[in-house]
Amino acid sequence: MPKIHAAITAVQGYVPEYVLTNEELEQMVDTNSEWILSRTGIRERRILKGKDQGTSVMAIEAVSKLIDKKNINPADIDLLICATVTPDMVFPATANLITDAVGAVNAFGYDLNAACSGFLYALSTGAAFIESGKYKKVIVVGADKMSSIVDYTDRATCIIFGDGAGAVLLEPSQTDEGVMDYLLHSDGSGAPYLHQKAGGSRRPASHQTVDAREHFVYQEGQAVFKFAVNNMADVSARIMERNGLTANQVAFLVPHQANKRIIDATAHRMGLTDDKVMLNIDRYGNTTSGTIPLCLWEYESRLKKGDNIILSAFGGGFTWGAIYIKWAYNS
Repeated sequence: MPKIHAAITAVQGYVPEYVLTNEELEQMVDTNSEWILSRTGIRERRILKGKDQGTSVMAIEAVSKLIDKKNINPADIDLLICATVTPDMVFPATANLITDAVGAVNAFGYDLNAACSGFLYALSTGAAFIESGKYKKVIVVGADKMSSIVDYTDRATCIIFGDGAGAVLLEPSQTDEGVMDYLLHSDGSGAPYLHQKAGGSRRPASHQTVDAREHFVYQEGQAVFKFAVNNMADVSARIMERNGLTANQVAFLVPHQANKRIIDATAHRMGLTDDKVMLNIDRYGNTTSGTIPLCLWEYESRLKKGDNIILSAFGGGFTWGAIYIKWAYNS
């Protein structure tokens, strides 16, 4: 019996309308556009504005458009996994809010938190459900409202992050297309370098934690940069070697959009030229779980059936990994 692969059969993204430019950030913190661009590659990022507007708002938009695009019945969706570090609330899961809003009445859903590697973890998990043969339609969402946990008085972090969401549909394929292989890692000893200090069970919200501004992203940039360059580049090269892929055989690298210098180092290690690297960091910044599906969405028209694609990410805590996909359709 042929092996079942989990094929991406549709992709969709959503970003908010509001554009936060480097020039606007110059008015908020001691920085300048040239410095931001040279060190991160970011010109602008999107921000979700409005009262009671959580991550689910963006995810619902992406999933609704995905359903319309593929012309599927929401009731046929079996499972929805939402990768996010900024859920609307501690519970219920943001995934449950999404399934309710889009009419996926027969789906079960849950959130997955692996920081910036979240979409890779969720995609590999969703693929396993498809490969089991039990489920036929799985939606994987990567979505984050990073503006909700960014300190806009901290020039080291507020320049980096933006808001956005992307979603893919996974369906079974008995041809040699879909998720072919993945390498995923984590190392909790990296937690001190990139984390959110308060808001969890260790340090619940209090006047003290709020006054100390501990509910925002905390990052030690140099340490994170070093770990990210080494591990993201290494895991991307290893998954190519494990599957006998040469640089000529890889159509695209889809890297997490954290920093242009990290992306360049990863592509260099893989032997890829710039035209084989998906980029939108200049316009969206780091949307955490949303970066990779947003890239797939924007580059969808350039992808061809049978293309070899490597997804790669590095996230806080630390988490990192790479997925090898053989693209399943022509746009």
